Amino acid sequence: MGLKRATLAGATAFIAINIWTGAPLLALWVGAQTAGQTALSMKAVFVVLLVLVVLVLVMAVALTWLNNTYEELIGRLQIEKRASWLRSEGHISRRVGITVLERIVVLSVYMAVVTLLIWFFVVAGSPLPR
Repeated sequence: MGLKRATLAGATAFIAINIWTGAPLLALWVGAQTAGQTALSMKAVFVVLLVLVVLVLVMAVALTWLNNTYEELIGRLQIEKRASWLRSEGHISRRVGITVLERIVVLSVYMAVVTLLIWFFVVAGSPLPR
């Protein structure tokens, strides 16, 4: 059971990181192959956007499936999923907490935002007035 949990956590980390890195890079590569040696075209831009949307949707569905599988594995009750603004104060998800896989996804989002901020303000030389 520990190996299955670790495998699900590893797959979640891989997909969560690749949503921010691998999917855009693969979409750009596919768009570059479409454009060939010519200048940028609307066809290439459309291909990049289409590939990116498909990849992100597939990865989001995969993350949902992994989380549901993990919850079944640990024996967590399947509860109705609601947006936080629709929850009442005594909603069960507040008492249960979040799973390890959900923490991995949240951590990957934090890492992406911090990396973007470091790049924007330090590496790229911010266009904002100093």
